[in-house]
Amino acid sequence: MKGESKVFLKSRMKWIGLLGLVLSAFSLLVHFLLAGFTDDSISDYSIPVTIFSWRPVFDNPRFARHTPLYRRLWGPTRHVETLLPDANPRGFHSDPPARTNGFVFVRIQGGFHEIRNSIPDVVAVSRLLNATLVIPEIQSTTSSKGISSQFKSFAYLYNEEHFMASIANDVRVVKTLPKNLKWARRKKQIPSFKVSYGSSPYYYLHHVLPVLIKHSVVELVVPHGGCLQAILPSDLEEYQRLRCRVAFHALQFRKEVQELSTKVLQRLRPLGRPFIAYDPGMTREALAYHGCAELFQDVHTELIQHKRAWMIKRGIVKGKLSIDSAEQRLAGLCPLMPEEVGILLRAYGYSWDTIIYVAGGEVFGGQRTLIPLHGMFENVIDRTSLSTSWELAKMYGREAKHKDIKTMTPPSVEEETKHDSLKSTRQRPQPLPPPPARPKYYNIEGWWGWVAESDNEPESTVIELRTNAHKLLWEAIDYVVSVEADVFISGFDRDGKGHPSFASLVMGHRLYQSASAKTFRPDRKQIAMLLEEIRDHMYEANHTWITSVRKLLKRSILEGLIESSKRSKAFSFLSHPVPECSCITRTNPVSNASLIEANLGVTHHCPQWMDGVVSQRSKDNYKNAEKEEDLDEEDSSSSGLFFGHKESGGNSNNNNETVNSEANNKEEGQLEDQEELEGSER
Repeated sequence: MKGESKVFLKSRMKWIGLLGLVLSAFSLLVHFLLAGFTDDSISDYSIPVTIFSWRPVFDNPRFARHTPLYRRLWGPTRHVETLLPDANPRGFHSDPPARTNGFVFVRIQGGFHEIRNSIPDVVAVSRLLNATLVIPEIQSTTSSKGISSQFKSFAYLYNEEHFMASIANDVRVVKTLPKNLKWARRKKQIPSFKVSYGSSPYYYLHHVLPVLIKHSVVELVVPHGGCLQAILPSDLEEYQRLRCRVAFHALQFRKEVQELSTKVLQRLRPLGRPFIAYDPGMTREALAYHGCAELFQDVHTELIQHKRAWMIKRGIVKGKLSIDSAEQRLAGLCPLMPEEVGILLRAYGYSWDTIIYVAGGEVFGGQRTLIPLHGMFENVIDRTSLSTSWELAKMYGREAKHKDIKTMTPPSVEEETKHDSLKSTRQRPQPLPPPPARPKYYNIEGWWGWVAESDNEPESTVIELRTNAHKLLWEAIDYVVSVEADVFISGFDRDGKGHPSFASLVMGHRLYQSASAKTFRPDRKQIAMLLEEIRDHMYEANHTWITSVRKLLKRSILEGLIESSKRSKAFSFLSHPVPECSCITRTNPVSNASLIEANLGVTHHCPQWMDGVVSQRSKDNYKNAEKEEDLDEEDSSSSGLFFGHKESGGNSNNNNETVNSEANNKEEGQLEDQEELEGSER
C-alpha cells in the first residue's frame, strides 16, 4: 500500500508541474499580445505626466475659469482682440520666372534665433535678385561631428519638403547646386559675400546682383542672423509679407521635433490648467555684451568678464572691460533675475501653484539661479521634466559613436597642489619661456566652467559640437511651447550682439498668430526702480507697491507692444510683424479700430470670412468686462499673506491664500478694466 501511495503522489506532482508550465506559457503569450497592442500608444497614456520627474502640486484640483481673477491673469487683451494674421499678397504677385539670374547658396551661422531670423531674409533676397535659392546650409549642424546622418543641415531642424512647397509661388528652390557648380564651390571658385547684419536692398541690387549675373552663382555667408534690413521702403512692402509667410508658415519643424513638442504641450496641461512660459534670456554672451557681470557674486563674474574681454578684442563690444553693472541694471540694460520675475508674477496675482515653463535654452549660472523662483512657485519645470531620454534619442536620430567623445574631467585638488608645488620649487633656466595656456577649472553647480590664462576661448570638443546641434532641437521645443503658452514673459530680449533674441521672435510670433494672447513686455528700467524700493524687505511688500507693480505689468501688455514697434522692429522685423502682416475685423463691439490704427498703424481690413471668427467671442468678453466695471473695489489683504506658500505640516496658509483669492476677485476684476482703459487713453 505504501508503494502504491508513493507512485500516486509522484504522478500527481508531475501533473501539477505540467499544469503550472502550461499556465506560465499561456500567461507569457497573453503578455506578449497585450504588449504588441499597446506598444505604439504607451507614450500617449491618458495621464502621461506620471511617468516623468514632474509631479504637479495644486492647491485645488478644480480650476475656476469664470471669475474676474481668471480673466485678469489669463484672459485675452481686449483692445487687440480684433487684430488677426494676414500675410497673403495684397496686390499683383507674380510667380517666379522659369529662367532666373542664377543660384544663391547660403551658409547660416549662429544659434536657433539667428537661424530663424535669417531664413526669411534669405528667401526675400532671392526673390529680390530673381535667383534660384538653394536650401540654406545650417553651419552648426554640418560642422558638428557625430550627429545623425538621417537629418543633415536644414533638414536637421526644419521640414525641407514643406518649406519648398510653401514658397514655390514666391521663389524657385532646389535642394543642391548643379554638379558643375557644386564642384566649383568645393574648389572655392565661386564668388562669396560675407553679409553684414541688416544689409539694405541697395547693397544686394548694386553689389551682389552684377556678380550673380556674371557667374550664375553666388555664396552668401550670414554670420550674425538677419541679412536684410528690418524696415523696408513702402514699395517693397510685399517682401515683408513674404517674410511672414516664410517665418510663420513655411518654417515648420521636422516631424520628430513637432511630435515631441506636441507631447510636451499636452503634458504641461494637467487637468486643463493654463501655464506661463518664461524665458530668462540669461546667456553668457548677453551678460558680457551688456556689462552685467556683477549681477553674480562668484566665479560667474570672472567667466562673464573673460567673455567680454574676448568680445572687445574682436570688436564686438566697443565699451570698456570694467563697467558698473548696478548702473546698467537701473538703466534697464541687464536681464531681470529669476527671483525678480517671480516677485513680479506673485505681485500680479499668480498663485504659488501656477505652472511656469522655463524656456529659451540653458540659464547661465545653472539651476542655482532658479532656486528663488522654485521657492515662490511649486510647479517650475522645463523640457527635461516632460520628456524621456528615449524620446529625445528618437528626435536626435541614430548618432555615431566617436572615440574622441570623452567627458571632460577637471584635475583633482591633489594634482593641482602637486603641480603648483613642483612649479614653485623647480629650478628653471633663464629666460623663462612663455607658459602654455592652461585652463583653470571651477565646480559650478554641477557643470565645469573655466577661466583660461589667455584671452582665447577654448576649442570646442566633439561632444560640445554635438551638444550645440542638440540645442537647436531643444530650443525648437521651447519655441513651440512658448508660442502656444497662455502667458509669456521674458527676463531679457537681447542677445550677445545686441540684436533681438529668442524671446523677441516668440513675442513677434505670438503677436502675429494671436495678438490678444497675454504677453508681458515689462519696462526693465521701471521694474528696477520699483524693486530698489523694497530691496531690503523684498518679500514683505505693502499694498501700495503691489498695486504699482500690477499697473506697470498691465500697461506693459499694450504699451510694451507699442514701444516694441519703435525699439525692436528696427533690428528685427519678425519681432514686430505689424502692421504689414495683420488686419483688423470690420465688426467691433467697441470701437478699437482707431486705437489699433493710431498706435500700431494697422489699416487693412480682414476678409469678410474672418469677421465671424472673433465677433461672438468679443461680444462675450466685452459683456463680462462691463459687469466687472460695476464691481466695487475692495482693499487687498495684508502683505504678510502675499507670498503665502503651501506648508507640508498644515493647511493654514492654504486656507489664507484661498480666502485671499476669493476676497480679491472683485478688486482684480475692476483693476483690469481701469488699467486697460488708462492704457487706451494714453
